[in-house]
Amino acid sequence: MSVWRTSISTQWRLRRFVMADYDQVAALWSEAGDGLQIRPSDQPEGLALKLTRDSDLFLVAETTAGLVVGVIVGAWDGRRGWLHHLAVHRAFRRQGIATALVAATEEALRAKGCLKVNLLVQKANASAIHLYRSLGYSDMTSICAMGKELAPDANEAAAQPAALGK
Repeated sequence: MSVWRTSISTQWRLRRFVMADYDQVAALWSEAGDGLQIRPSDQPEGLALKLTRDSDLFLVAETTAGLVVGVIVGAWDGRRGWLHHLAVHRAFRRQGIATALVAATEEALRAKGCLKVNLLVQKANASAIHLYRSLGYSDMTSICAMGKELAPDANEAAAQPAALGK
């Protein structure tokens, strides 16, 4: 995984995320656009917790100069694999970095016994949808994605009607 690769004029490699990467990774996620939502679990404390489980599925792409130009967070629940927060720096896109990050995560999931990988994409994120389709992912049209905030403040805010207090 840590073999140096050359694309166009840049050498880069994939390696595991370490907490010292946080600022660069957070910047990548912030610059990714509306297709990637930063959540409280993406703060340093949440990522430190992630590293206690499946740290081998949290990967970055790094240049020879030490610049983190890509990131993916994989997860394994013992049954299904998940891909989260794939992002590549705008100046390094279309050089195979996203494809390499996904492939390395799939390989690590396969080694754990994973038979299927899922992911969620914002419907408006056409470039991500195109990428994932080109990698063999297909729409799961019979599924309704749902979620629930477990942070007390988030649930209380969501339960309050918008018209109250106005």
